[in-house]
Amino acid sequence: MSGILDSVNLRTQMVGQNRLELLLFGLETSQKYGINVFKVREVLQCPDLTEVPRQTTAIKGMAHIRGETIPVLDLSEAIGRKPIPEEDQLKCFLIVAEYNRRTLAFLVRKVDRIFNTQWDQIMPPPAEIGSENYLTAVFEHEGKLIEILDVEQILADLYPMPTDVSEEVANSQVRQQAQQYHVLIVDDSAVARNQMQRSLESLGVKVTSANNGKQAWDLLRGMADKEIDVEKAFLMVISDIEMPEMDGYTLTAMIREDTRMQRMHVVLHTSLSGGFNVSMVKKVGADGFLAKFNPNDLASVVVNRINQIREA
Repeated sequence: MSGILDSVNLRTQMVGQNRLELLLFGLETSQKYGINVFKVREVLQCPDLTEVPRQTTAIKGMAHIRGETIPVLDLSEAIGRKPIPEEDQLKCFLIVAEYNRRTLAFLVRKVDRIFNTQWDQIMPPPAEIGSENYLTAVFEHEGKLIEILDVEQILADLYPMPTDVSEEVANSQVRQQAQQYHVLIVDDSAVARNQMQRSLESLGVKVTSANNGKQAWDLLRGMADKEIDVEKAFLMVISDIEMPEMDGYTLTAMIREDTRMQRMHVVLHTSLSGGFNVSMVKKVGADGFLAKFNPNDLASVVVNRINQIREA
């Protein structure tokens, strides 16, 4: 266990080519789950928690960690499973993570190890299970399926976020201009796609969505093969970074390598935190980085791109 705790901080500084490292953990059953190490700040034994008055959700309390007060979420209860008993909490662990500009700690029963794999080994969940679940991806390891939870969906259910774009960012004139443009959004989280789509459609732009980098790449390459000018067809591509089959870094790099679309405007839009994002954006040739999720920030990126084109 100490090896896992000591190595998390170092591993969060690592970046690969369509690869990822998952911290495997367990809840109240034998099922194993994974969380991208890039989202993890640290792992520690659960301390005494401070209760939150009138708290009725899966938030179990607050922990004071390195000078910061952080809410603690019982991940098992949050996904509809049996909660961790209060008397067992001090035997459990906290995974302190950053999602969508929010720092929080996940209370889990056990932490297993860090697992290194490729994004093309990570598959979307079967369509047959429907959309009413908290799964974003699965992968097979040692004959068993490891589940990657859609934490963005979990947090959206706990803390609903507005998607309206303010008049300060987009007045009626801007919205009218935006109607002639088309944006491709790429994200494996259904809630993230819906948030972006509602915000951008309220701005006035047309939206096409893809569930992961491979699906987006197949769409762009297919259009280019039909001699469609994709650089004109889409105002820009706004892509998540961590996705099954092909991540956002790889998607961006492939766009830049194809002469038919290498000038496309690409913004990476992710809940991943850390200074490595800025350097990786430059390395793969993306035009910008945007932290999830704020509708005005998202709309501003699109409005700025429209202004760039109109002023060119």
